Amino acid sequence: MQAKKSNINHNSQHIVKEMAWLESILKTRLALHTGEKSRYTSIDQINPPEFKSQNSIYSNLINHYQLNPSERITLLMALTPHIKPQILDVFFRPHPLTNRGYTEFGGIKGNMHGGFLPTGETVLFVLAGDNVELRLKYQELFSSDHIFAMHNILKLEPPPDNEPIWSGNLVISDELIDLITKGYISKPDFSRNFPARRISSAMDWDELVLNNDTMEQVQELIHWIDHGQTLLSDWGLGRILKPGYKCLFYGPSGTGKTLTASLIGRQVDKDVYRIDLSSVVSKYIGETEKNLEKIFDKAGHIDCILFFDEADALFGKRTNVSDAHDRYANQEVSYLLQRIEEYPGLVILASNFKSNMDEAFLRRFQSIIHFPMPDSSERQRLWEQSFSKKSKLAKDVDLGEISKKYKLSGGSVINVVRYASLMAITRNSNEIQRHDIIKGIRREFQKEGKTI
Repeated sequence: MQAKKSNINHNSQHIVKEMAWLESILKTRLALHTGEKSRYTSIDQINPPEFKSQNSIYSNLINHYQLNPSERITLLMALTPHIKPQILDVFFRPHPLTNRGYTEFGGIKGNMHGGFLPTGETVLFVLAGDNVELRLKYQELFSSDHIFAMHNILKLEPPPDNEPIWSGNLVISDELIDLITKGYISKPDFSRNFPARRISSAMDWDELVLNNDTMEQVQELIHWIDHGQTLLSDWGLGRILKPGYKCLFYGPSGTGKTLTASLIGRQVDKDVYRIDLSSVVSKYIGETEKNLEKIFDKAGHIDCILFFDEADALFGKRTNVSDAHDRYANQEVSYLLQRIEEYPGLVILASNFKSNMDEAFLRRFQSIIHFPMPDSSERQRLWEQSFSKKSKLAKDVDLGEISKKYKLSGGSVINVVRYASLMAITRNSNEIQRHDIIKGIRREFQKEGKTI
């Protein structure tokens, strides 16, 4: 905690100096533009603060990327609304001839924020003024191959249709705001911009019942997380292997796919986020890609594991094109294929049936792990470890016989244990009755349209 406070103190000291420099830049640019008296004839005469000591996140950022003055000004313009928004109020001045705002200042007003929000136009005005040659030069700050875009530092949001490209809102990444203002990156909460929930489990590996082949493949996946960077960098295989790992878990519901993903995350000390596909998939053309782009952008900065449950709803087989919606649905699959391949971390897709998945995806998975229904010995282990230690089994309960007779998944066994245990509690007893277990099994079978 003390280290965080120290980091915040250093950050604030450096940012105060930067903000004072930006204020001087803005004052000078406006004075030069409107013909007012100024001590400078160019904003280039105003030297930025020097941060030789890298004792803050902000100074580390400036020095690491070797940002030049124009890049620092652009970064500050994006950061200012979050730290000292009143600095930008100077852009609210009305034009003396038109009695409205200056068009060249750009900017927008937010729905709730009362201050001035800079756009690309604002940045180009501050850096170039009326100089068209400089304006064209500084447009490179927003190109896709600039470090701002390549490292997701800041970007221009797309403007409304048929409006100038530089009228897009200037946006700094949420992660960078967290680092500069808090000293760490916050774990994202489920929201419209990040439709994913962090999942975990109180269970341990010894409570997960999988056959040996499945467990061996799961361990191989963990080995990649632990040693993948060594493989790519130290061994030089990055020239032929793409970063990241893509895996398919397939098998019936309740066979341990989600639990396995949670346990992997705990072992490798990474958060696991389960994607809510109902919030991602949109009936509106193009919206699904936008939703997924938000997820991958956010996930790429927090180094987490992405878990797509019931993935065939989104990653299923592509259809024959019969109308525009089919064409766009296929484009969504193609886009997802590309985006998943670019993700540098672990992506796990889960499906009940391997045959439901698009073949283009299957060819690109590093591993495809089958989670079959447990056999009788595995079911017996599930039964024996699932009941509470505070309960006891009635004399006529033979878990070995029940395991052999009734084919249930681990999830179904837990549902039966819950039901039978609740029935015992309602009788003010800790004894698990056989007829309650059988009734619970019958309820699980009925869910699948089966009888016992």
